[in-house]
Amino acid sequence: MTASGTDSTHGLGRDQLGTAGVTFLVLAAVAPLTAAVVVASLAIGLGAGGGTVVAYIAVAVVLLLFAVGYAQMSREVVSAGGFYAFVVRGLGRPTGLIAGFLATTGYNVFVAGAMGTAGFYASSVLAQLTGIHLHWYACALVIMGSAFLLARSGISISATALGIALVLEVLVLIAFSAAVLVRTGFSFEAFSPAAITGGAPAIGLLLASTAFLGFEATSLFSEEAKRPWRTVPRATYLSIVLIGLIHGVTVWAVVSAVGVADAQRVAEAHLADGDLLFVLIGEHLGGFLLGVAMILLVVSLFAAQLAFHNVAGRYLFALGRARVLPVALARTRESGVPLRALSVNVAFAVVVAAPFAVLDLDVLTTLVPVMVGFGTLCIIVLQALAALSIVVHFRRSADPRWWSTLVAPGLGFLGLTAISAMAVANFALLAGSDAPYVTVLPWLLPVAVIAGLAHAAHLRATRPEVYANLDADLERFGGTRNTSAAERGC
Repeated sequence: MTASGTDSTHGLGRDQLGTAGVTFLVLAAVAPLTAAVVVASLAIGLGAGGGTVVAYIAVAVVLLLFAVGYAQMSREVVSAGGFYAFVVRGLGRPTGLIAGFLATTGYNVFVAGAMGTAGFYASSVLAQLTGIHLHWYACALVIMGSAFLLARSGISISATALGIALVLEVLVLIAFSAAVLVRTGFSFEAFSPAAITGGAPAIGLLLASTAFLGFEATSLFSEEAKRPWRTVPRATYLSIVLIGLIHGVTVWAVVSAVGVADAQRVAEAHLADGDLLFVLIGEHLGGFLLGVAMILLVVSLFAAQLAFHNVAGRYLFALGRARVLPVALARTRESGVPLRALSVNVAFAVVVAAPFAVLDLDVLTTLVPVMVGFGTLCIIVLQALAALSIVVHFRRSADPRWWSTLVAPGLGFLGLTAISAMAVANFALLAGSDAPYVTVLPWLLPVAVIAGLAHAAHLRATRPEVYANLDADLERFGGTRNTSAAERGC
């Protein structure tokens, strides 16, 4: 047995990631180019129309308020358990288990669904550019297998690969935005009251929030980060600001290019083909760069797959180490890579996606809505739960810093709760399907609550040492670094 109370032979690799590395991992999960192609068009067409840029700014503000408390909490909890660890610390073991089930389920099903998205677009781009037709599942297997090979090579290797992919896809968005600025200019009409209140602003906020999905993963890499009490907060702030800037400027460019007043109508006309941004890139940058953008869309999807694969693996590792899941998941290679957890995530994704391929179902209307839709809902609810845990933790400890531990995270919690409520109420839109087997998925959230409470009661009654160590584990891993309170900024 190790100090962590498991039979792991090694822990996660220490001191491998700086602020840039953690930021690359998070921004790659956000997949800026993919979000610009898919999410932005939906937010404009179904949401706030020409005023959609304000929705992105509003979501960024909510998340920055949450990040103020998140930064304080991340200085006290250094754990690969991420938000699960935060909730255990703030709301107790039973609620922490609920968060653990939500996180593990959400990220693992998201990876399975992302196989469908990545495979479909990779197959489509390959056919359009080369005339070669490959089944989406074959493309998905190549992408998933490549992600696994990079992930098993080490988190620093993943961060480097994701950094390269991220720079390339962001450069395309910058080039497009610059071309719009030169040719037509950016229209400040996008910030007018008529634009902001036009369309469906609430739907715009909900869809805009999904473009930030993945920012919360910074704390998951705290055990592998250099000086995590500084690296994680900095990476969190930097990630939210960069995501907001990239998406805000891109959406502003899109609505300016088509006209703010006509933005919703034009976006709606392109929803069926999902090609609004590609059409505009072709008009403003030419056919060659359009081809480059299509290739980089696949690169963006691969980067997101790799990032979420690493996240899902670390949640499995953390719950295995806590002995909530089989302890074998906590075994790592000498390099600190949680190989077994990563392998389980790959196997789960491949097996779940396989029936959709065998039955030759339309992947965008079956696999993707179920897995990505429900995974997104789990992560959004998890964010709100983590925000509440931060407020409760610091009030319980009578922390005197009212702004950073109550007001800011409290406002962030209210904003995230509102987004969570909208996600449940508009789940068919969030998932992209109104099929009955999709619309019933939010009812699985109460099941997760019941399962978490039941498992907590079971552990308390039959395995009290495991139950007791759920938060003792956080104390142990939070105290592995020999640093003073002053150095941590506490």
